[in-house]
Amino acid sequence: MASKDRILRQKEETRTNILEAAYAIVKEDGWQGLSMRKIADKIEYTAPIIYEYFSNKEAILQELTGKGFVKLSKELENAKAKFDNPEKQLEAMWMAYWDFAFTDTEMYQVMFGVQMNCCSQQCDAAKKPYELFTSVIAEIMKNSNPTQEVIKQKYFTFFSVIHGLIAINIINQSDIMETINNQILKDAIGGIIKSIQ
Repeated sequence: MASKDRILRQKEETRTNILEAAYAIVKEDGWQGLSMRKIADKIEYTAPIIYEYFSNKEAILQELTGKGFVKLSKELENAKAKFDNPEKQLEAMWMAYWDFAFTDTEMYQVMFGVQMNCCSQQCDAAKKPYELFTSVIAEIMKNSNPTQEVIKQKYFTFFSVIHGLIAINIINQSDIMETINNQILKDAIGGIIKSIQ
């Protein structure tokens, strides 16, 4: 039994090493620089071994996307837990979302398709941030008894503005944008929160 456990542990370690190598390559060369061959070279395995764990590069992207959504969800939960007031929770969560996009930009790119195809459509973990945000939006709007459709619409209002600003910054990095980003972000979040109270 112990050898079976050891084999499973080694397989999981190899899988983790593949994912870590893939992400390290992306950090150095961008998503367009990722290939199965580069991963194999980085961890000093042959390419066929990589294919034993992942059928293709898209499978690796899918796995990394899931891990990204899990990480983002934890950061949103932590931001929410800092406040009791739902308006403050929502602001903190969107600020955490913003911070995630710029501290883990490559992950954000694959999760949301900024300058590349995204994999979130097939990712169950992608639902969690949406659920976290909409639950707080519903709490803020509870006195108006909103439908799920209205709550969803308000979420996408936030998402469109904030994701749009993030995408602009990732694609077109400039010092001018950097100096006004925080104010634009706070104005947008505050304005939308006021509109749903």
